[in-house]
Amino acid sequence: MPMLLGRRSECETLDQVLDAVRAGQSRALVMLGEPGVGKTALLDYASEQATDCRVVRAAGIQSEMELAFAAFHQLCAPMLDRLESLPGPQRDALSVAFGLSAGNAPDRFLVGLAALSLLSEAAEEQPLVCVVDDAQWLDRASAQTLAFVARRLSAESIAVVFATREPSADFTGLPRLTLEGLSDAEARELLDSVIKAPMDERVRDRFVAETRGNPLALLELPPGKTAEWLTGGFACPDVRPLTGRIEESFRRRIDALPAETQRLLLVAASEPLGEPVLMWRAAERLAIGAEAATPATASGLVEFGARVMFRHPLVRSAVYHAASLEERRSAHGALADATDPEVDPDRRAWHRAHATPGLDEDVAAELERSAGRAQARGGLVAAAAFLARATELTPEPARRAQRALAAAQAKHQAGAHDAARGLLATAEAGPLEESQRARVQLVRAQIAFAASCGRDAAPQLFEAAERLGPLDGTLARETYLDALWAAIFVGPPAGGGGVLEIAKSARAVPPAPKPPRAADLFLDGLAVLITEGHAAGAPMLKRALNEFGGDHISRDEALRWSWLACHVARFMWSDESWQALTIRHLQLARDAGAHTALHVALNQRAGMHLHAGELAPAASLLEEAEAAAELTGSELAPYGALALAAWRGREADLSELMETRMKEAVTHGQGAGLAMIRWAGALLYNGLGRYDEALPTAQKAGENPDELLFSTWALVELIEAAVRSGTPEPAADAVQRLSETTRASGSDWALGIEARSLALLSESEGAELLYREAIERLSRTRIRAELARAHLLYGEWLRRERRRRDAREQLRIAHDMFTKMGIEAFAERAARELLATGETARKRTVATSGVLTAQEAQIARLARDGLSNPEIGNQLFISPRTVQYHLHKVFGKLQISSRTQLDRVGGIEPA
Repeated sequence: MPMLLGRRSECETLDQVLDAVRAGQSRALVMLGEPGVGKTALLDYASEQATDCRVVRAAGIQSEMELAFAAFHQLCAPMLDRLESLPGPQRDALSVAFGLSAGNAPDRFLVGLAALSLLSEAAEEQPLVCVVDDAQWLDRASAQTLAFVARRLSAESIAVVFATREPSADFTGLPRLTLEGLSDAEARELLDSVIKAPMDERVRDRFVAETRGNPLALLELPPGKTAEWLTGGFACPDVRPLTGRIEESFRRRIDALPAETQRLLLVAASEPLGEPVLMWRAAERLAIGAEAATPATASGLVEFGARVMFRHPLVRSAVYHAASLEERRSAHGALADATDPEVDPDRRAWHRAHATPGLDEDVAAELERSAGRAQARGGLVAAAAFLARATELTPEPARRAQRALAAAQAKHQAGAHDAARGLLATAEAGPLEESQRARVQLVRAQIAFAASCGRDAAPQLFEAAERLGPLDGTLARETYLDALWAAIFVGPPAGGGGVLEIAKSARAVPPAPKPPRAADLFLDGLAVLITEGHAAGAPMLKRALNEFGGDHISRDEALRWSWLACHVARFMWSDESWQALTIRHLQLARDAGAHTALHVALNQRAGMHLHAGELAPAASLLEEAEAAAELTGSELAPYGALALAAWRGREADLSELMETRMKEAVTHGQGAGLAMIRWAGALLYNGLGRYDEALPTAQKAGENPDELLFSTWALVELIEAAVRSGTPEPAADAVQRLSETTRASGSDWALGIEARSLALLSESEGAELLYREAIERLSRTRIRAELARAHLLYGEWLRRERRRRDAREQLRIAHDMFTKMGIEAFAERAARELLATGETARKRTVATSGVLTAQEAQIARLARDGLSNPEIGNQLFISPRTVQYHLHKVFGKLQISSRTQLDRVGGIEPA
């Protein structure tokens, strides 16, 4: 296939993509451009040039956007004979996603990884080129999965090329190629190829300008022009958008076809999969003969082969919208009758829904069953769409309201919050029982919190809890706990629903049944802590942590509340509980395939690693969390990255993150987010020794005492910054507030931090005893980063006391610890202090993990621990071939030859 007119550079870009794939590399490309600008032609060019590659194609179809994995199934269908070669969990996930087998909702990560494995398997035999047209119409599950695969490709001979009209968040970060219209000279050349009659030069110029060099417009619009228009341009100007004019041009050509041919085209346009057998079955039911295909094929608008293919999506659109509503219903009805109810019940239900003119309980019930199957496959968007349509078709008011509530819950889970609110309004308009009305209120509150984690959520959750109280005590207590945590996260409200008000109300509800559940223990402990203080609430929360850490907690209960338990362990200064709970939370989230929970668990576990001074494992987990967010479209703020940048001492990285996250937190009223951002800033400035900047930052971070997440840590930074900047007055109040939490906890972590903070405000012998106590207590914990800071502060104090020899010992320990951990700013601060004692900090060889990227270090650790390449790929969402590629680089950097030597290499900490 020769290069396309005016597309030399674009064709060369595609040639480079194909050359890379032939050389064993992977490439991804997103082509952007308006309808008709030539995206499909370029995809055809790439397919034609890839004669030595295997080419698989898929296309987004507007009417299928709500059917989960529809486009992805198109792409993978030619390779499903390889399904049995995939690891069992991946095979099962993909089979359920495609509706090939029944099962629980598949883990979205496993589906993505199965896709990666399937494509990698196919590429082992022959380079693989995946072409995806009209990506703007991909269903969300397909778009996320394909984008995930495109980002994870590395050392496979695979190219994924998307064509789409507009930029999409799903494809953010992938290489782009934006298509513009042809130049004027090229446009005239293309125009002359389709217009043989004489054409006025001024008309040609105007037409070229109006079409802005759009190739499809230049090819399709002129044939319908009159001689008067061509020679003099006397017709009235067409003010419709270009896309509308192209579609109208196709519509005129369709109108010229025989009536029976038009009916056949309508059936084809109504069946998105383009299955000819199904189309002809439906045509037979409408008494459309085979001869109707001949004029359609001759028109060049459609091809009837292994699949029914329209020349352009605008042709399909023109056919469908040119038909009357009754004609479209007739086509869908015939397709529903032709669809096997056993093999493809959901597509049959979908066609029946479009064929139904009015209310129909039978169709609504069938859609409801389809929603259940879609939800079981992990297709939340499809389930929500089926339920919403079922609601519209339900004749009985009470049943309609119930389905509207179910549809609203599904839309909320799918992230379609505006649609969910509309369905809640429909539910409220119908006859609901009081318990159902309370659930409507609860879903509305959950939407408010999920949409922005903002200031409106806590009052709404509080109101829902109050309403549920006399109706469902178990659900009411859970809702109180959600409301209480939302209030803690958001901060002081403008109206009702503050932390204290919710806590008081929660204490007034009837006691939990015996034995109490995890949610009951945490609710009671938090409510008492908030209303009576840490001394009263801490024992209850310690009991809650002990109970929650036991083996008797059910898997579902542990997964539901692990995020909360990890937070409680943290602000209770229980490093042992934090360690154990973050490990269990991460494993539970992985095993259950709970993608939102996994994102949270990865950040929680990374936080534990950071405080333990294990920055390399933390960085690896945060990379994995980013991949999780990428696949699921999560909007949860990546606060772990802020903490990592702060501990590393990377001011440029942290400043950029702080600016972005600060705006989001202020916009949504996220008090805990603001506290975290400011705590990270104060930590960074203390590490850099810029105490005048650390002090006001820490003061702002600790403004809200009801914020139990980061305000307490901010007090620690405030005390150090205040003393070091020569303004100790703010530190006195901060120490008192800090002691309320540390003494109530009584852990070595808590009392070690308290002793270190008190030492900063103490004199002479008292200070030294406190520093030694801090070091002794913190050395018994996992919180090695804070232990290193205790050695640093003690060494700084000793130097100021002119005890240089003693100071050097403490400063050397601090410097060595910080350097090994990669905590750069504090390491440099220790080096400056050592220099002030007359000693230069020893230059240390960079740790092994320092020469590796975060991903390489994690792969090295997993390989050292005995995991195979497929097992490593399964955990990190990369293919086994990519694992081998990275291991080859690791061996080269570490100067070893096999994975058996990894256990002899220092600096690779366990993740």
